[in-house]
Amino acid sequence: MSIVNMMSIGASGIAAEGQSLGITGDNIANVNTVGFKSQRAIFGDMLGRAGGGSVSSGGAGVRAIGVQSLFSQGSLSTTGVSTDLAIEGDGFFVVKGVAGGVDGSYYSRAGQFRFDKEGYLATPQGLIAQGYKANATGGFDTNLSPLRMLQTTIPPKPTSLATIVGNLDATAVPPPAFDPANSATTSNFASTTTVYDSLGKGHAVNVYFRKTATPGQWEYHSTVDGGDIAGGVAGTPALVASGTLNYTTAGALDSHSVNTPLVVNFLNAKPNQSIELNFGLPISAQAGQKAGTGLEGMSSFAVASAISTQAQDGTSVGELQGVEVDSQGTMRGLYSNGQKLNIGIMALAKFPSNDGLSRLGNGVWAATEKSGEAAVGLPKTGGRGMLNAGSLEQSNVDLAQQFVDLISHQRAFQANSKTISTADDMLQEVVNLKR
Repeated sequence: MSIVNMMSIGASGIAAEGQSLGITGDNIANVNTVGFKSQRAIFGDMLGRAGGGSVSSGGAGVRAIGVQSLFSQGSLSTTGVSTDLAIEGDGFFVVKGVAGGVDGSYYSRAGQFRFDKEGYLATPQGLIAQGYKANATGGFDTNLSPLRMLQTTIPPKPTSLATIVGNLDATAVPPPAFDPANSATTSNFASTTTVYDSLGKGHAVNVYFRKTATPGQWEYHSTVDGGDIAGGVAGTPALVASGTLNYTTAGALDSHSVNTPLVVNFLNAKPNQSIELNFGLPISAQAGQKAGTGLEGMSSFAVASAISTQAQDGTSVGELQGVEVDSQGTMRGLYSNGQKLNIGIMALAKFPSNDGLSRLGNGVWAATEKSGEAAVGLPKTGGRGMLNAGSLEQSNVDLAQQFVDLISHQRAFQANSKTISTADDMLQEVVNLKR
């Protein structure tokens, strides 16, 4: 090996270690970049050749032959933002848009998504998240498409069923005949349920229970404020329904007869709204009824009258208040009326070789021939990871290890410079031989 070759070898080491220092510096700079994957340089030794290149004449230095991204899992940090998504396991978010000046499909581990002004779920750089959007049948499309929030409001649902569960005191004393104007003194017990008309407006429906002189028998009478219905007078209760509940000596509901069905004409809403009052399935089933135990709804035991639960199937107008995403990637809109509406399912892509992906910056990767084709599917299927909503995957950079690598590459850089300076000294000695 000649002295000149020693200088070339040292120069190759300086070049390789300089590149490694740049990679380490890049890792350190991105220690807080969401979804960032640390990288490392791959070195390869170089050989001198003689005799047609078939016989080695010794080493000729080193060169950096590649940069490898390390796709180990980064730690998850809770943010509380529902559209922040982290992948736990293998896989990449599928996004579309312009990256590196080219419009196409790309992949990312950075889940800082937001809804843009057009309702699309997008990255801060404007790339649109892809998935399987919800369809009108309640299911999800099988073709990949942009995820978009289309409904910021959902229409109301008028009440058609109101259920009351509780107990009527079997020892109650019958009061005078029911009078809507004096309901407090002509009934034993009452409950109030809010129902909704076709416009989503809520109306208080009062149900008054009155013990009769007949053993085991109760009447019920339902009223609404007259100002809520056509032809009524505000502040004056309007009687809209009545019926009879008969109980066995064991306190179970034996039969339920409807004297006046609950049909109302709420102001400005769809007329003749019919609402069924459900007090549980009676033992003696009547026409159009199912038989039951008589104990699922309103019972009549010798304890104080009380309501356990009450419910109705109507809703008011729903305003979008937020979104939720489960571990399987299903995204739903959350509305002010308590309803949930499917938006779609996030798609994840899996590659035969993550190492073959091309880094484009901004947490975006592109598929290459070396990575293989993306296998796109649902989270938690086919080896794809699960999603954590309200979290972000942090950089997988180990800062302590980077500082160790920094020192190691720095020392190697210095050592290679010594090789050059030593070769220079030796050349100087050769020159001095002539003197």
